[in-house]
Amino acid sequence: MAVDMNMSILIVDDYKTMLRIIRNLLKQLGFNAVDEAADGSAALSKMRTKKYGLVISDWNMEPMTGYQLLKEVRADETLKSTPFIMITAESKTDNVVAAKKAGVNNYIVKPFNAATLKTKIASVLGDF
Repeated sequence: MAVDMNMSILIVDDYKTMLRIIRNLLKQLGFNAVDEAADGSAALSKMRTKKYGLVISDWNMEPMTGYQLLKEVRADETLKSTPFIMITAESKTDNVVAAKKAGVNNYIVKPFNAATLKTKIASVLGDF
């Protein structure tokens, strides 16, 4: 199945610079319908009012972390099938295992570039 390049993508990070970097990388890859949220609770609110084809979330945020957001999304009947990629600066095996158990579709360790992001998105949504 072809990837819908016009689908809405939600990026979640409490660091404005990181939001801008991810938005620019997505734009380079051809995705332009990108929304932002500054933390997990803001992201959850947006997800309950709009359908997203992909969520890319940082792990470490306050007050709701990306991990907590992932668990909330997977527990919600209407949201649980949303593809979810977690981003973190920590490459701790425990975090990767916890995220996998919670139902994350893929995982990116910072720093990363457009090629890495494309590979991770393609592994979740298919080639584009």
